[in-house]
Amino acid sequence: MINDIKTDAQTRMGKSIDALKHELTRLRTGRASTALVDGIKVPAYGSEMPLNQVASVALGDSRSIIITPFDKSLVGPVEKAILASDIGITPTTAGTVIRLNMPPLTEERRKELAKHVSHEGENAKIAIRNVRRDAMQKLKDLLKDKQISEDEERRADDEIQKLTDRFVKDVDGVVKAKEDELMSM
Repeated sequence: MINDIKTDAQTRMGKSIDALKHELTRLRTGRASTALVDGIKVPAYGSEMPLNQVASVALGDSRSIIITPFDKSLVGPVEKAILASDIGITPTTAGTVIRLNMPPLTEERRKELAKHVSHEGENAKIAIRNVRRDAMQKLKDLLKDKQISEDEERRADDEIQKLTDRFVKDVDGVVKAKEDELMSM
């Protein structure tokens, strides 16, 4: 029972870290990344389809993304979908190839993005602490139902706290790496 609670807490805390990393990959840092266009949906073939299913997405160089639709008739819809998205980059079209050039970030914008990264890190820490609270509540319920002893509950609480501390430290590392990447340009 205690091991199940700890395993569940560890899994959920790991998912919080993964969600943070995914959120931060979508952040535009001035360096090109295909993850920037992952969330874009293109109206094609009668439905909304992910961009990577209607076009090949590749890096041209460190500052550009090249998008080549599989079907020439989709160049316009892909371009419109990129313009309608919230990535803030205007596509350049040359025939059937769409190029996204990353403008260099201003110092002010970098500081804004660093604040956003810190905010996302805090959200991840809150999620991790909520997982800790849920796990500790389950342990208290087991203690109240007399399924575990007070010593077992205290030991498990300590282990869950150590797990929480480790994951909070991981969040700090992810946030610091992203902030360093932002400020190093």
